[in-house]
Amino acid sequence: MSAPIALARNVALSTTLLAISTLVHAQNSPTATGDDALTWKGITLYGVVDVGLEYITHSAPGNDYLTFTADPLVQKYANKSVTGLVSNPLSASRVGLNGIEPITGDWSAVARLETYFNPTSGQISDTLHSISQNNGVALNKVSSYADSSFDGELFETAYVGVSSRTWGTLTFGRHVSLLSDGVIKYDIIEDGIDAASAFSLLGNSRAAGAGGDTENARLDHSIKYVVRSSSGMHLGLMYQLSNADGDANTALQAQVGFDGRGLSVDAYYTKKYDGISAAPLTAAQVAGLPPGADLQKSLAGPVSDNTAFAIMASYEIGPFKVSGGYDHLQYTNPSTPLAVGTIDISGYVLQAVNNTAFINDKVLEVFWVGGKYYVTKQLYITASYYGYHQNAYGTGSAAGCSNNTAATCSGTENAFGFLADYRFNKHFDTYAGGLWSDVAGGLSNGFLNTSTLGVTTGLRFMF
Repeated sequence: MSAPIALARNVALSTTLLAISTLVHAQNSPTATGDDALTWKGITLYGVVDVGLEYITHSAPGNDYLTFTADPLVQKYANKSVTGLVSNPLSASRVGLNGIEPITGDWSAVARLETYFNPTSGQISDTLHSISQNNGVALNKVSSYADSSFDGELFETAYVGVSSRTWGTLTFGRHVSLLSDGVIKYDIIEDGIDAASAFSLLGNSRAAGAGGDTENARLDHSIKYVVRSSSGMHLGLMYQLSNADGDANTALQAQVGFDGRGLSVDAYYTKKYDGISAAPLTAAQVAGLPPGADLQKSLAGPVSDNTAFAIMASYEIGPFKVSGGYDHLQYTNPSTPLAVGTIDISGYVLQAVNNTAFINDKVLEVFWVGGKYYVTKQLYITASYYGYHQNAYGTGSAAGCSNNTAATCSGTENAFGFLADYRFNKHFDTYAGGLWSDVAGGLSNGFLNTSTLGVTTGLRFMF
């Protein structure tokens, strides 16, 4: 996208949101209602702005498009220490509109739009752009990058549908996936707030919530149905259409669970065809780009069909809460291979594609446990442990290996998160904590450093 077009888009978005905000405030004078929600005729304006100061022992310079600016989780490019202001340490900054309009009986029409942004730069969150900016750049010279579902869309969440207290909610559009909803609910540090990137492995890397590849934490062209009974049982179903023949690019998710007496349990099954794990192009791949290719819209990456099974639970009693989960992710070669030139989300182009990365199935096991304690009504503390275990799925000389000579060797990743949060009121809080992580075996292949520690303090405003 050219600079003038991008500028025009951002100006238009800002103008629209300002106009909506002004209208909502005008219709919600203190004398009209005691509720401070910014609601007018069933439309509610809401948002989060989250900024922190962070020090990381091993990372790379920050990137204005990466959702969390500089990555506190150990990455292949983790090199020197980094200190700076960062976006979204505890929750993803966003502006949203939520609509509900009664139709008949207990049925209502519902809709939601959400735009995610990086407050330290003012940019719309676009992690794929953080990747493409590093095309052809040597590993020790890159800026921070990562793949995710925040990829420059004007609205990262956008759906419309109908809802009934008796029959549940059915919506159509771009949704957060059921599995990602579960991880957000059962990761003790996130605890219902999306993307605690500076304190949680799960909040930082959405592989577990996305069923394998982080781009699928949100699903375009999807239908989502959730229903809850008065007994506490709940059910979720989700399907992504491909706008093409067969299973290519489709996804299916199912959830069943129970809430009651402080206990919550959910089980999940997901299947995603043609999942993409985006990465920068190598220098050789950049040199081989076809004439006219836009380097800033070009990506590389393996493609896979992914299956996930997960079980998650939490228990709350008084000021204490514990939660955890297990997620089994399996990657196979795609049944419908993708071609060079395939369009990824938000208009990015796969200029290098690997459809044979998983001759043997890759299995990634994800497990976590954590606890929260409310010291007072305003102050809570949390601590959590996260673990990855990858099987050896290579062939030939890499078959059965457990060292770091190949990315296909078996390997592990461990992370410990800790956080203290003080809420001044329902809209404003301050927090401090950190995330330590290390990698070993195949999960450390090619890494400049195999461990890192990030410590962060920040401020968050919610409306």
